[in-house]
This record gives sequence, structure tokens and C-alpha cells, in this order.
Amino acid sequence: MKNLIYILLAAFLFTACNNAEKKETEVENDLAETKVSAENKELPELSIYNLPSTWTTQNGENIQLEDLRGNVLVMVMIYTSCKAACPRLVADMRNIEKQVPEGDLDNVKFIMVSIDPETDTPKRLKEFSIENDMEDDHWLFLRGTPEDTREFATVLAVSYKKISPIDFSHSNIISVFDEEGVLVHQQEGLGVDNTETIQAITTEVSN
Repeated sequence: MKNLIYILLAAFLFTACNNAEKKETEVENDLAETKVSAENKELPELSIYNLPSTWTTQNGENIQLEDLRGNVLVMVMIYTSCKAACPRLVADMRNIEKQVPEGDLDNVKFIMVSIDPETDTPKRLKEFSIENDMEDDHWLFLRGTPEDTREFATVLAVSYKKISPIDFSHSNIISVFDEEGVLVHQQEGLGVDNTETIQAITTEVSN
């Protein structure tokens, strides 16, 4: 009788384990399908992820903007040899970063896009990131072709013009994009009140 009970108990446990494993596998498959579905979801018409351009990071990696999908983006266009406005824009970006709750930073990318790709090689961008203590994973520096850079600046309503071999005049705009790459907020000027910018970022992270 005891042996029969042990046999039945063993059979029950085996069946229960199999069912648990099956359910766990089904949950994992459902999550995987949800992730694929989200990635394959049609992009909004105004998303920057519709742009086909390829960019090089400070680490020498080639990416497309759509590779950033799923993150809230905080973007500014600068050039590393700038001695006037750009250092203040960098300071503004650092100030914004410090005010974003630490728990939200994993979902935010702070992106510096060069308007001088000829000078701002990946090596130079890497040096600049080190000089400015912007080496955390949420900091990203991008360099594209002159044509792609100009197209992207147009999308951000940023104007720039080369006024000497090493100097540019340019707009001072910081832009916030949601996880689907749609513009949700812009901050214009240097050293301005960034309360609305922080609010836009945290609101998008929590959505």
C-alpha cells in the first residue's frame, strides 16, 4: 500500500512539474511575442526613426536611429571645438541629467549630435565624452554624413552655418522625444529654466 502511495505521489509531482514547466514556457513565449510585436509596431508618421540615416557613435559603432527605439531621448546638436555656446549647452544637458530620478536613467538617452562631422571623428567624440565625464551608458555621441546631419537638423528645427574653418553659428535647442521617436518638447536658449523639460522626460518615462 505504501509503495502504491509513493508511486501515485511521484506520478502526481511529475505531472505537476511538467505542467509548471509548460506554463512557464508559455509565459516566456507570450512575453517574447509581445516584445516582437512592439518592435514590429508601425512607427508614427512623425517619428525620427523613419529616417534611414546611419550614425557612428563615440565608440566607433554604426547605428540607425531606430536602434534607440524604446528610450526617451534628450538631444542637442553641438560641435566639440566650440568655445562659446556649446559648453553651456553641455552644462544644460548635465543639469538636466542630474534632475532626472536615478531610477529613470536606464530608460533615457542623452544624445549629442555633432554638426561638424569632419572634425568630430569617433576618436574626438570619445575624448570629449571623457573630458566632460559623460561616459555612462545613457550618454551617446553621434556623427553622421554632412547630408544626414543637415537633414536631421532640419527635423529638429536647428539651423547652423559655418562661419570660419573652425566655427559655426547654430541654434541652441534641446529636444525631448518619446519612446517612439516623436518630438514632445523643446527647450530653447542657454541656461534657461528646465522645469518643463524635466517634466516632459519623467512623464514619458512613466508612460
